[in-house]
Amino acid sequence: MSTIAFPFLQFHCAFLLLLNLLAGFSHCRVPSTLEGPFDPVTVPFDHSLRGNAVDLPPSDPRVRRRVRGFEPEQISLSLSTTHDSVWISWITGEFQIGFDIKPLDPQTVSSVVQYGTSRFDLVHEARGQSLIYSQLYPFDGLQNYTSGIIHHVRLIGLEPSTLYYYQCGDPALQAMSDIYYFRTMPISGLHSYPGKVAIVGDLGLTYNTTTTIGHLTNNEPDLILLIGDVTYANLYLTNGTGSDCYKCSFPQSPIHETYQPRWDYWGRFMQNLVAEVPIMVVEGNHETEEQADNRTFVAYSSRFAFPSEESGSSSTLYYSFNAGGIHFIMLGAYISYDKKADQYKWLERDLASVDRSITPWLVATWHPPWYSSYEAHYREAECMRVEMEDLLYLYGVDIVFNGHVHAYERSNRVYNYSLDPCGPVHIAVGDGGNREKMAIKFADEPGHCPDPLSTPDPYMGGFCATNFTFGPESEFCWDHQPDYSAFRETSFGYGILEVKNETWALWSWYRNQDSYKEVGDQIYIVRQPDICPVPQRVSGDFIASI
Repeated sequence: MSTIAFPFLQFHCAFLLLLNLLAGFSHCRVPSTLEGPFDPVTVPFDHSLRGNAVDLPPSDPRVRRRVRGFEPEQISLSLSTTHDSVWISWITGEFQIGFDIKPLDPQTVSSVVQYGTSRFDLVHEARGQSLIYSQLYPFDGLQNYTSGIIHHVRLIGLEPSTLYYYQCGDPALQAMSDIYYFRTMPISGLHSYPGKVAIVGDLGLTYNTTTTIGHLTNNEPDLILLIGDVTYANLYLTNGTGSDCYKCSFPQSPIHETYQPRWDYWGRFMQNLVAEVPIMVVEGNHETEEQADNRTFVAYSSRFAFPSEESGSSSTLYYSFNAGGIHFIMLGAYISYDKKADQYKWLERDLASVDRSITPWLVATWHPPWYSSYEAHYREAECMRVEMEDLLYLYGVDIVFNGHVHAYERSNRVYNYSLDPCGPVHIAVGDGGNREKMAIKFADEPGHCPDPLSTPDPYMGGFCATNFTFGPESEFCWDHQPDYSAFRETSFGYGILEVKNETWALWSWYRNQDSYKEVGDQIYIVRQPDICPVPQRVSGDFIASI
């Protein structure tokens, strides 16, 4: 532990204890990463939590279309790269699915947002672009889909930490939404952070999802990060028939179909939250959705607005943005990431552009975890780790968030499978509530170590996961919970990140079965720039490190 940090830790804990005593909660104490690395902890699985992952049906009033004509629906808000700009997105018109579809003309409806700092005086107006997309299958018996008209409008010139009111639609058609509001992010700086950032993955649209979102909404987040696997529309045939095991139920399907109306159901359900709280999404494997001409990720790339262009990215599958003093990097695990790829070169430029005296916190996210001790998807993303981990470590990434594994796990600070005080904390939150089963088996349990040849994913670039030891006793899995794994538990839930200052951040993980004020796991993540130097920007140039 740093000698500089220890007196501060003592003061901080004493201050927390005083607050708790005043509030009547003298028993509560939150540990910090300064006290780590921690001995691994596994919370036994509660078997009463199984069997509840049931989808919301199309008849549920929360997913039915409630607007008329070209009135906006599925309204959502997302951030641009800095506080002074946001994106407003929505859909007008009805989707079509069938054998004879006729796409709507995006030019028939304008994309207009009226906004201002008073709900009674929306004095500003912004216009954007619109589009439709189709999901097409060139096979007999498979129904095609075409979306409603999707609108994306970027608002610019906004003030930081300011409440704005807005309505969207086409005023010429008298088709405008209700009035919603949002608060812009604080200006980037050492002492300037959003209050609460909600982190959730593998959400889907089940009754568990509704519990997660209700729980998350009660915690009043200022920003939401959705770490891949949004709607699970690809668990259905184009006739709407669903399955938990697609290849088992539909072995004769000529292509992996997807039932696109699930995206519309999801957008309607989420509107109450994401029309006023910005949501930033990165793709998961369930967003691939291959269709005619080998097109992929079309629904994902069309329905959300991404600050790709603003952050210098040429793809919706990776981008970055600032939220106060936090720089978020959203990486794509299902697009080329090797050192010769555009994504890797973009990542190098993006990391080099971060001024840690303005945005001290560096948070990276992508869908499949590098550090997970569950049997499900074990070491599946090893090729990505081999290519990118050194770069993230060099620039001092503080926290990594992932999904994909349907459970929760928090690591000690780790780099290249070794405990390292300068490595990031890896946190997997793939437990949002999707219809697929939860991950309950661990690779270190007898009989649950996967066959190494079964671990590669075709999207990941082949096989990179070697044994940890060599010789006749070489092992692909640990025979105990790995040292890097600090805490793991299987339950539906989500997390909240609260950055307190330039070195301290509070991470809290919540389980759906608990009160929204009761935490399942909680820790202060503490940056130590005094012992973990990173490359620094100085007036546009760079010096090696602190």
